[in-house]
Amino acid sequence: MLIAEDLLLLLYDDQTGKPITGAPGLDYALAGAVLIELTLQRKVDITTEGKAGRLRVLDGTPTGDPILDERLAYVVGKPGKKPKDQIGKLSKHLREQLLARLADRGILQADQGKVLGLFPVTRWPARDARHEQEVRTRLHGVLAQGLQPDERTGALVALVNALNVVPKVVTDAVDKRALKRRAKEIAESDWAADAVKKAVAEMQAAVTTAIVVSATAASAGSS
Repeated sequence: MLIAEDLLLLLYDDQTGKPITGAPGLDYALAGAVLIELTLQRKVDITTEGKAGRLRVLDGTPTGDPILDERLAYVVGKPGKKPKDQIGKLSKHLREQLLARLADRGILQADQGKVLGLFPVTRWPARDARHEQEVRTRLHGVLAQGLQPDERTGALVALVNALNVVPKVVTDAVDKRALKRRAKEIAESDWAADAVKKAVAEMQAAVTTAIVVSATAASAGSS
């Protein structure tokens, strides 16, 4: 399972099949998860010298995963860009691809319906939540019990922290403030190799920027 798939499962309610947070933050977080995955696979990294903070391709050969390979090919064709400037393009159609694949695997169920009896909508409730429960158990151990995260779990913590949905994901913890503090602490600590940590930091910044821009635009539109 990709980090992006784990993240998507965490961000959709098992019963209603609806996301617990909105766009574009959710979609940018998924794209960020893909870039982190490619960093873990040593396909890309983030430059620290010269023009720092740019995407650099280390190995452009396919990974064998079509979702990753589509984004890797895009980065190969647009080298030297900042993640925040690429993440919007990388998120295009990503959520739909991940949802469809999880449904094909029998993990989610695609429920077709209509809003107000007119507008078609698809909900994605859980069909087999065993893997998701394993992910949630790992998150609970790290966030509520103080266990040390591995790189994949640390990346998930950092992304849900950027989306500000930690208490919605780890719902069985009593002290929500302590939960948020722990998530922030992990996001800023040395739980990963430098290249991965740099990628995670860039993804957090890009997701946070997307949320702020979206909120500002919504506020301006309603005034």
